[in-house]
Amino acid sequence: MSVSTIQPAALLSESASTGLAALRAERPLIHHITNSVVTNFTANITLCLGASPVMAPAAEESAEMVRAAGALVLNIGTLDPAMVGSMISAGRRANELSIPVVFDPVGAGVTALRRDACTFIMREVRISIVRGNPGEIMAMGGRTGSVRGVDSLDRSGDRSLFDELASEWKAVIAATGPVDYVTDGSRAFEVRNGHPLLGMVTGTGCGATTAVACFAAQGGDLLAGAAGALSVYGAAAEKAALKAEGPGTFVPLFLDALASIRPAEAGGLAR
Repeated sequence: MSVSTIQPAALLSESASTGLAALRAERPLIHHITNSVVTNFTANITLCLGASPVMAPAAEESAEMVRAAGALVLNIGTLDPAMVGSMISAGRRANELSIPVVFDPVGAGVTALRRDACTFIMREVRISIVRGNPGEIMAMGGRTGSVRGVDSLDRSGDRSLFDELASEWKAVIAATGPVDYVTDGSRAFEVRNGHPLLGMVTGTGCGATTAVACFAAQGGDLLAGAAGALSVYGAAAEKAALKAEGPGTFVPLFLDALASIRPAEAGGLAR
């Protein structure tokens, strides 16, 4: 049973519209240490939303690069030990500078390497937001059998566990699926924007993490910002799906929709 209080829809609408307007006014730099499958896609999502991407995975520069960033994304999709070291260096520097760190635990729990990496990162870096599918987050909470590859076998997850983990980690948890659940352990948002075509294109979950990081870069209420970001992301997908003939035509239409959606429109589409 969830213990968080679901926030009103009007607050989600306000978070989507004001968050997007502020993002486009400020155009923050978003530092990604991410996986090779989605590097180009997530950079384009960053640009289309109105921020500026930089991909700097090398340990020799990742901590230095973070100084200029508004938010740091750590994504373990194509994981290797050297990358984890770079993530720790950049994450610690981000913590020193009070820059929000957004963690995407891709495939958490599938292998010992990923399980150990998640444990190490969560121990060494103060994570502001964890964005993952329900299975990944449940795996981080010790539940087994919830992830196959990078796909969740559980479409909604255990909300009470998400609340507990958010309180334990002192972080916002954004579990995305047919209905996104975003919680800080005491307050929560449900976000119903989105379209099934998102599930037919690789990297759209990683793109959601990028959207959350773009909004987090503005500071303020990270819970409301994460929910607003996911609403804008999902609303753009809904707009693109109206014209798409399938996943191949969906991708460029989705990028167009992210770039063209107006703040007031995003607020009106939030649900």
